[in-house]
Amino acid sequence: MDEPRDKGLTLNPKYDRDGLITAVVTDAATGEVLMLAHMNDQALALTIETRLAHFWSRSRQSLWKKGETSGNMLEVRDIRIDCDQDAVWVKAVPAGPTCHTGARSCFFRRVGAEGLTAVDTVE
Repeated sequence: MDEPRDKGLTLNPKYDRDGLITAVVTDAATGEVLMLAHMNDQALALTIETRLAHFWSRSRQSLWKKGETSGNMLEVRDIRIDCDQDAVWVKAVPAGPTCHTGARSCFFRRVGAEGLTAVDTVE
């Protein structure tokens, strides 16, 4: 265990070999999980500085501000980091649907024995 990183109060993210950490985003009011994405050091710094969620797109290999084209920004209310600093939890206020499909949350399907069922309608 890396004592300072695990228990200290100094931000020292443990990025993976690609320079990323996992970011879980929940609704600040309801606690609902809205999305999961990744951040590099620049995305985390911009999120802290602007209080708007920024991420690293692994598919496009580029930085992106959530909602910059759709207008569905995520206004950050709280950012927490886990015990070994390799994941962040972002509590945010969504300006609209969070998922690119138009659903409120990216987790709009339930996995069951019979396959997938919708649990949230696309807006």
